[in-house]
Amino acid sequence: MSTRKGSGCVSENTVIARSPIPPAAPARVEAGWEVSGCHTDAALTITDCTPLAKVHVRAPWNGTMAKALGVPFGRAARDSGGLLIGSGPGEWLMLAPPGTAPEVAARLAAMAAESAPEEFVTVIDLTHGRALVRLTGGQAADLLACLCEVDLHDDMTPDGTAFRSSVAGVATDVIRDDRGEIRSYLLHCERSSGRYLSGALTGAGDSFGIGIDGFSAPGI
Repeated sequence: MSTRKGSGCVSENTVIARSPIPPAAPARVEAGWEVSGCHTDAALTITDCTPLAKVHVRAPWNGTMAKALGVPFGRAARDSGGLLIGSGPGEWLMLAPPGTAPEVAARLAAMAAESAPEEFVTVIDLTHGRALVRLTGGQAADLLACLCEVDLHDDMTPDGTAFRSSVAGVATDVIRDDRGEIRSYLLHCERSSGRYLSGALTGAGDSFGIGIDGFSAPGI
């Protein structure tokens, strides 16, 4: 797949990557992806973050690779490469800027070879096989509560929490990743469910005055 770097208008001759979530007009190209050029002043926003690199790691949950990664199941933490999420027992997801999946995967594979040569570790680029949206705003938890039965109060799911649950009937990784003092959630699911999940969030958000914000690199 050839890509066009930077931002600009989408032309018929531009070969680009596309999210399963149709971009709200006007569309433009950002980091080789077709994205929405919308910007909103709404207090609650949704952004299609599918262009982010998504690299999945599997390793023994209590092994040497797990210790090297340093992020336990149910938590998320940033490093120089992006956001590392303990998405399941023996599972991790690294989110990083668009176009960096090959180098992120190479770095994680090198970590496994150096720190856990005797363990069975898999590192897979899932970037184009998954969808990812970000929900940001003071009422983000209220909106999610309409579609998800997990307790989203601060004492139960503080910033840096990660869990897997049903959101609008879709199996979803939910990561609380606040932007400064503003509550924010990343929602990660199979590509085939991305359009439905985004539509469900937008529909439930109508009563909260939700607005669409276009993706801008690096985005994480």
